Amino acid sequence: MGIYLSTPKTEKFSEDGENDRVRYGLSSMQGWRAAMEDAHAAYPDLDESTSFFGVYDGHGGKVVAKFCAKYLHQQVLKHEAYATGDIGASVHRAFFRMDEMMRGQRGWRELAILGDKIDKFTGMIEGLIWSPKGGEGIDRDDDWAIEEGPHSDFSGPTSGSTACVAILRNNQLVVANAGDSRCVISRKGQAYNLSRDHKPDLEAEKERILKAGGFIHAGRVNGSLNLSRAIGDMEFKQNKLLPAEKQTVSANPDINTVELCDDDDFLVLACDGIWDCMSSQMLVDFIHEQLRSETKLSVICERVLDRCLAPSTATGEGCDNMTMILVQFKKSIKSASPAELQSSHSKSVDTESKPEGGQEKAVAAVGGATKSSI
Repeated sequence: MGIYLSTPKTEKFSEDGENDRVRYGLSSMQGWRAAMEDAHAAYPDLDESTSFFGVYDGHGGKVVAKFCAKYLHQQVLKHEAYATGDIGASVHRAFFRMDEMMRGQRGWRELAILGDKIDKFTGMIEGLIWSPKGGEGIDRDDDWAIEEGPHSDFSGPTSGSTACVAILRNNQLVVANAGDSRCVISRKGQAYNLSRDHKPDLEAEKERILKAGGFIHAGRVNGSLNLSRAIGDMEFKQNKLLPAEKQTVSANPDINTVELCDDDDFLVLACDGIWDCMSSQMLVDFIHEQLRSETKLSVICERVLDRCLAPSTATGEGCDNMTMILVQFKKSIKSASPAELQSSHSKSVDTESKPEGGQEKAVAAVGGATKSSI
């Protein structure tokens, strides 16, 4: 359940921005939780033709979410596949790279700087002492130098974070997700899930967990974690006989690629603090209603957060940290013909659009890349 405050913190961090392709608004709120562990990233101009948006829902602490918000989009840019136009491959690698970068002396120091004040001070001092200078240290292609120091054997954080990101380039939308944050697109007012919530009771997740030596109790991995994929959570990634994607908890993202068309209204990225309170279709309907009279997208996000906030902590629903990004497409996209939509084909299993709860439709991949028709 987590530790709750006696009264919720309803102050919000909100932001708006736009370019010639998209306009966006976002808002985040601590709510009833004792600490704010969400983070986000919004870069409408990741490069001259690409926009990047991401939500990161931390658990067990805030540092992994903040680390992802600071570095994940940078790693997408630095991967050689990005330069060749393969956004899916570059973002897939970036998720795993987060776990690698958080290990060792350099990882410990970076996490300390992003942490609480005392850790931040210690990390800054160790940076002065142990940071490689000039040609010192072992440099990688992505300029993440390996440092020697008292925390060289640091295996990574025990806390973790979800990661759900959307990358737009021209008519292409690439969604990558690990965890239970969610990306939803509105097409002609219909909600389509572009990510799948990774929960331990999903058959594919359960199979991987058990094969890696883990177990599921009360819907939680090893009785503690209520999601089955995440960045960080290194205690669940210690099986040296298995690759990263087959660990009890994996950072392996589902990658979903969609061709946008004029029928697409907007995109929503949000943490589970929102989805615990509203279904995908309920949120899409609410946003459409708000857009009739409100042009500032961050205000709409704020209204969603206020709507989801519980009046008390009696049930636990509506008591989580909340973060939401709303991205509206500027209508310069060529309409996709029915034939073009039908020709989109799957690169992995379980990609067929299907109703969820009688209303919203889901389009998601299981452990791999998918090209979706919605």
